[in-house]
Amino acid sequence: MSSWELPPKGGHQDLADGIYLQTMTAKQLQERLKKDDILIVPIGSTENHGPHACLGEDTFLVTRMAELVAQKTGCTVAQPLSYGSHPYHHMGMPGTVIVPEEIFTGMLKAMMAGFWNMGFRKMILLNGHGQEYVIPTAIHQFMKTYQVPAVLVNLNWYHAVQDHFKTKDQGGPYETNFIHADEVETSWSLALFPEMIRMEDAVDTKVKAFLPEGHVDKAGNLLHRPIAWYGQAGAGPIELMATPEGVVGKATAASAEKAIPGVKALLDYMVKLHDDILATFPPGKLPPIEQVTQRPREEVEAAIRGPLAQGGRSIYSLHYPPA
Repeated sequence: MSSWELPPKGGHQDLADGIYLQTMTAKQLQERLKKDDILIVPIGSTENHGPHACLGEDTFLVTRMAELVAQKTGCTVAQPLSYGSHPYHHMGMPGTVIVPEEIFTGMLKAMMAGFWNMGFRKMILLNGHGQEYVIPTAIHQFMKTYQVPAVLVNLNWYHAVQDHFKTKDQGGPYETNFIHADEVETSWSLALFPEMIRMEDAVDTKVKAFLPEGHVDKAGNLLHRPIAWYGQAGAGPIELMATPEGVVGKATAASAEKAIPGVKALLDYMVKLHDDILATFPPGKLPPIEQVTQRPREEVEAAIRGPLAQGGRSIYSLHYPPA
């Protein structure tokens, strides 16, 4: 297993250490693009995670992952999107900020356009929240609007290492299946940012549903049941009524030791994904124009050159007003 220092020593969002896009000058940005033009975009949320965990847990999970990968590979990380889209059953929970789907996808689309325009045409949208059913819509809306060569990947961290969420009866470390603010999510948080978790305040709750087990999946659709967790409404109660504590499961059973093998496996995968993208498309190289768009070649080539280059143009010239 690869060597990763866990937990990390801290976050990097306000450090000028070559990790975050927003801490770079325009000159530093241009130098970075020559070496590595992959951008990791952490996408989190602000929501109730119980009395023991921070409201930004989903965001800190993906920012800490992204920072570690950037340190290892030399890629860049964007400041996170810290407010997310939410399913119906999250409605009303204090501490949870719900962004409507159309606003959330519009924001992501606008972010991708801005990143593409500055030269980051290869993006890993690293999601840490139960909104995996919304992010692909933003990717496809971006591509339908601008129709430019790009490599845009939505990675939900829990999908990359599914074997690392097994319960003890399956040969894994956990007592319970992954749901929300529970044993699994709290364990991963302890492995990545223990300073924000207060285990003395952890509580357990009983998972409630209307339909019998076996129909609707749980977090991440890791059980591969017929109905995705977000593919229903009414099969179970809303969280505000069923688990007002903000925890859905057994948070007291969490420990960093349970999560560390999975965290390391995920980080290894992310490095491989980064390396495979860069090997296929070295800095400055993109998927071939004639195979990914029907826009006129001269129009696309001008946008690829960028707004400051001679004969270049901005991505926004391909669709105005930005949509």
